[in-house]
Amino acid sequence: MSERPRFHLAFPVDDLDAARGFYGEVLGCPEGRSADHWVDFDLYGHQIVAHLTDGPSRRVTNPVDGDDVPVPHFGLLLTPADWRSLADRMIAAGVEFVIEPHTRFAGEAGEQSTMFVLDPAGNALEFKAFADDSMVFAR
Repeated sequence: MSERPRFHLAFPVDDLDAARGFYGEVLGCPEGRSADHWVDFDLYGHQIVAHLTDGPSRRVTNPVDGDDVPVPHFGLLLTPADWRSLADRMIAAGVEFVIEPHTRFAGEAGEQSTMFVLDPAGNALEFKAFADDSMVFAR
């Protein structure tokens, strides 16, 4: 097992082929086990599982530093280089951003690069990076 625990997240999708295209091709997540109604993906060492359902749950937004952040959402804290690489990959794939890649809390504790996208089923994902990792939980 790795030094840090890995998380597991199961989430609803309404089309497994679209989920495979987004998570596998656009985000570059290797596919793991699957069945007719679910598929595992390796999201940077974390296990996420797309489960076929009637669709995602209702979403609302919450204001954060001038952005309307989708709730619920999930994602990852990446290194700045990995964050930039993923942003460039999504831009090249023509992914529509809910919140464009940018810096949040500039000059403050917790300054971070962030971006939000929706998967084909409407699940919101956030990818962020801290230039200074000690600021992840700064107050």
